[in-house]
Amino acid sequence: MAEVVVGQVIDKLLSLLTEEARLLTEVDDEVMEMARELGSILSVLKDADKRAETEEDGVSDGVKSWVQDLREVAFHVADVVTDYTHHMAEQPRSDNKRSFVEHVREISCFKPFPCSSINRRHDLARQIQNIKMRLTRVLERSKSYGSMINSVQQAGSTSNATQRVVTSYDPRGASRYLREDELVGIEVARDRLVGVLLDESSQRTVIPVVGMGGSGKSTLTHQVYDLVKVKFQCHAWVEVPRQCRREELLRILIRELFESTKVSVPSEINAMDGGKLTDKLREYLKEKKYLVVFDDVWNEEFWGDIEHALSDDKVGGRIMITTRNMQVAKFCESFSSVHIHEMQHLPVEKAWELFCKRTFSPGGCCPKELEKISGDIVERCEGLPLAIVVIAGLLSRKNKTIHEWQRFHASLSSELKNNVQLRSITKILSLSYYDLPYNLKSCLLYFGMFPRGHSIRNGRLIRQWIAEGFIKAVEDKTLEDVAQEYMNELINRSLVEVSESDVTGKARECRVHDLLHEIILTKKEEVCFCQVWSGSTTTSKFRGTTRRLSIKINSSTDDLHGIKFPHAHSAIFFCEDETVNNIVPVFVTNFKFLKVLDFEDAPCLDHLPEEIGRLFDLRYLSVRGTKLKVLPKAISKLENLETLDLRKSFVCELPADLIKGLCKLRNFYALNTKHEDEGVFGRGWRGIKVVGGIGFLKALQKLLLIEVGHEGVDDLFKELSNLTQLRTLGIYLGVRSKDWWSVCGCIEKMQLLESLFVSSSSENEIIDLESMSSPPKFLRNINLVGRQKKLPEWFTHLQSTLVKLRLQYSMLEDDPLEVLQNMHNLLHLQISNNAYVGEQLCFKDGMFPKLKKLHLIHLSRLRSLITEETALPMLEELWVGPCPEMKDLPSGLQHLKKLKTLVFNLFTLEFIFFQDFQTVSHVPLVGFIYKDVEGEIEWITLPDILSHQQEWIQENEEEKEEATCGTTIHEKTDQQVIAFNLPL
Repeated sequence: MAEVVVGQVIDKLLSLLTEEARLLTEVDDEVMEMARELGSILSVLKDADKRAETEEDGVSDGVKSWVQDLREVAFHVADVVTDYTHHMAEQPRSDNKRSFVEHVREISCFKPFPCSSINRRHDLARQIQNIKMRLTRVLERSKSYGSMINSVQQAGSTSNATQRVVTSYDPRGASRYLREDELVGIEVARDRLVGVLLDESSQRTVIPVVGMGGSGKSTLTHQVYDLVKVKFQCHAWVEVPRQCRREELLRILIRELFESTKVSVPSEINAMDGGKLTDKLREYLKEKKYLVVFDDVWNEEFWGDIEHALSDDKVGGRIMITTRNMQVAKFCESFSSVHIHEMQHLPVEKAWELFCKRTFSPGGCCPKELEKISGDIVERCEGLPLAIVVIAGLLSRKNKTIHEWQRFHASLSSELKNNVQLRSITKILSLSYYDLPYNLKSCLLYFGMFPRGHSIRNGRLIRQWIAEGFIKAVEDKTLEDVAQEYMNELINRSLVEVSESDVTGKARECRVHDLLHEIILTKKEEVCFCQVWSGSTTTSKFRGTTRRLSIKINSSTDDLHGIKFPHAHSAIFFCEDETVNNIVPVFVTNFKFLKVLDFEDAPCLDHLPEEIGRLFDLRYLSVRGTKLKVLPKAISKLENLETLDLRKSFVCELPADLIKGLCKLRNFYALNTKHEDEGVFGRGWRGIKVVGGIGFLKALQKLLLIEVGHEGVDDLFKELSNLTQLRTLGIYLGVRSKDWWSVCGCIEKMQLLESLFVSSSSENEIIDLESMSSPPKFLRNINLVGRQKKLPEWFTHLQSTLVKLRLQYSMLEDDPLEVLQNMHNLLHLQISNNAYVGEQLCFKDGMFPKLKKLHLIHLSRLRSLITEETALPMLEELWVGPCPEMKDLPSGLQHLKKLKTLVFNLFTLEFIFFQDFQTVSHVPLVGFIYKDVEGEIEWITLPDILSHQQEWIQENEEEKEEATCGTTIHEKTDQQVIAFNLPL
């Protein structure tokens, strides 16, 4: 992890020196020397960092100390550079031609208030010399540690952490040889894979089995392999070493295949090169139906290296690959027929069965008094088979007493670090962490800023990564695009789980497995990545320089002024009460290096002090969901601010002089949802008024949601026309009909626009976008809220780009499907709140071939919904209702073969119980939201309806006055009528 810090500091120094080189003929030698020495250290740093983390050799303590020293020096340099940049910005223009060291000698890096000019020069001259001396010492030590590393490698060890770490106890090995009756929860997956392997297809097929460490990939694959290998003419199981030359892998494969057919292995293969080994293997496999398993593959290009050696003679060759990395699986798709199997965590009941079988043998029956605590322990495992098996094995040898098991559960975090047997879980899961490139390690450790089990919005995370400097710029890509690629890689490596995704498959919310979160907490403390501060935690517990704080405080917190981490770069607050208002003034006064300041989880925040303007390097500020009503004027001083999130706050207006200074702002979220009985059609939300100045924000990429009234419309849209970098625009309009020309002209100029939200301020105001002749060509997402005479003709220009369309309150009399039917790439369509006031919607043959989600909500006049045989072939989710005029189930539902979820929203009990459900018997989830006799919202699924249908009909006939039923309601839902979507 230290290479992350040093790499960022070098980038920062070189960027700064490059900028100065434009103004100076010579760049200061002292600063360039700093950068050179830091670069020299990087040459051995990555290996030493891994060695320090694994604690496997006699020099690890020394290496850890060295890495820690390096980190401290790098932090020191970074803060000097930041302060220099701040000082440069405050100087008169003629003063800007002085070099970095000349300036840095005149400012004080670590004192909140400046000393006399002479003292400042003296102080910083000494600091620069101190940094140089420390760097020199660290570099000398790095040479000696490099020698140690090389000597260990020559003795037969390896510097790769992902290999060294598994030399200790590895419970996965034994799991491959379990009897079938000892396995739990693999039956469906096993049968599915057996079916693929024994399929009659003659084409060579690759079956990657993908999942996080400990998910049971090898166990499942070995069971399948043992079942089917006799069906093949030859077979091989190859455990792929983390570091292995292609030639050696081919030799291993040849030996396994020859031995499987009782044929002597040719001795000459030891002298063959890669080409001859490939020829030998292809010759042996010619016309043979073979089965090969490559277990534990890490390298994404693995299949490209090996696939030519495995001949495809159209006789049904099969190759299985187990891997943690989805990119390994996807790489195979370029060369072969591929069937990817993704491992799933065990469901609760199967996890419990496995735990009991391993803990309470023989019999597998949990004592009554241990059921509660056992359930809590199993819950911590979150369905991960490795964790369940190892923890169950440990508990099987403990006394079966509530007290001892409660103590174990309470100390599970420390047990994972210190218990020899449980440490195997940590080490196996850590392999994926060690395998990460250094820039992704920082991104993964950032999950340690959030509580265990916390699902985090994807956008929130990636914008904080950008603010921290984790994301490297790539030509022709936005930083947000690159950050999303980082997130996708963490997901593909089975380190990050997607809690919720949008219709395109992009993650909306993410989390990490509980046990991986424990590993992250350990790693973050080791490398001083971040700390949790709760007031009761003393700063003496933390060693080194802490750069990030997760602050968890409440009214019982003792010392609100005890935070002493002046070099912190990030602070995320988790505070449910008013205490946050007491600590914020102290915080923004003393923490001048902050880049991220996030109050989203501190809803009681009601003010920000003017001192916030001192946070020169602040890049990310969120007051989302707080009680804040007014932003301090000093916000205008935050020249480096990139993200300002005001959603769900009470801020209603931003004056021009407040936002003019935010010249680097890229993301401006201004949706206000705190207006009861106000806002769009009384739905309680509206935009924020911006009184001029918006045109100065030329770097803006996302602007959501601003309110535009009758006054100054032309001037405001002239300013908006300057925002040519916008990707997302949301506007809440109360304009006159003649002003729509300005609106359309403005939008047409935003040629990079991808998402557009336009809302009128009342049901009677008309949205008129017809005058826009040429819409932005990259538009993918449109949400229109308000009355429309007809759909704009320019919709036909978006047939190849539009993927999501929401129409609300449109009051269209003509069938919108006539205009939309050629939207072949549309994935999500919502027609709601009387957007259409006709009586019938018919999805004709061939219509919407890619649509996955269809929401038809609050259409008060709709009587009939028809789906023809070849329409909506990919539809997975359908929501209908309330539609009070609809008396029968939609026609043609039996044609929707891909449908997974069908929900009828707020239909009557008579509608629910008097239907014939044969047409939806193939749908996995059919549910109904309805109101009971007391007006409470209830949820009922199709199996419950069918089991009580006749009983209810009979009761209804006997007592028509009461619309009651004897149904067992399995769960309530807080999912209210989906009547309106916020533009988020």
